[in-house]
Amino acid sequence: MIQDAQVIAGFTGAGISTESGIPDFRSPGSPWMRHKPISFELFMRSAEARREAWRRKFAMDDLYRGAGPSLGHLGFASLVATGRMPAVITQNIDGLHQASGLGEDQVIELHGNGTYARCLSCGCRHELDWVRQCLDADGEPPNCRICGGILKSATISFGQTMPEGPMRQAQRLTASCDLFLVAGSSLVVYPAAAFPAFAKESGARLVIVNREPTPLDEAADLVIHAEIGSVFSEFVS
Repeated sequence: MIQDAQVIAGFTGAGISTESGIPDFRSPGSPWMRHKPISFELFMRSAEARREAWRRKFAMDDLYRGAGPSLGHLGFASLVATGRMPAVITQNIDGLHQASGLGEDQVIELHGNGTYARCLSCGCRHELDWVRQCLDADGEPPNCRICGGILKSATISFGQTMPEGPMRQAQRLTASCDLFLVAGSSLVVYPAAAFPAFAKESGARLVIVNREPTPLDEAADLVIHAEIGSVFSEFVS
């Protein structure tokens, strides 16, 4: 089925990165439950919440520091290299698709990216090492070096508006593909999970690779319940 497709839309969730050692939100005993993300509204309202958000952010980063791309990531990179997969739509924030060799224009990040920070006022990018150094030195997260605005991990927090640019990119790719390939997503987090259904309604074939069943399994043309790496290793070149 993949060999016959002309335009493939890739779509990935947490399951592709758990094989790299990065925990997901829903597994029993997940460290995310000990370091729950703070809502955007509270982050903006409270300086104390911002300090705590950064503490939790760096605690989680330390848990999977050094994680590299899995066989799943490398398989998707190989599919992009064929020219038939223009980009990968991802719910993940770990930057591992870029680490697998994909360019920024080949990764559509619906939930942002946790490997750097952005100013919420001017959008200027700041590196996390600098943010952490300032936090360790002063006990306070720094403000933007350009405009003095609030810095936040460049992820989309609960209650924060979804990014318009990536959402439009994902919609265009979904509408133009003849195969929508899901890997490692439970397909329960919306609005991201609406894209596979939209692809199917638009006439594309839908393939889902995930360890556990998803709500869209019955609508899919092919469902594979297996480890992501074992399925995508055949595409790694």
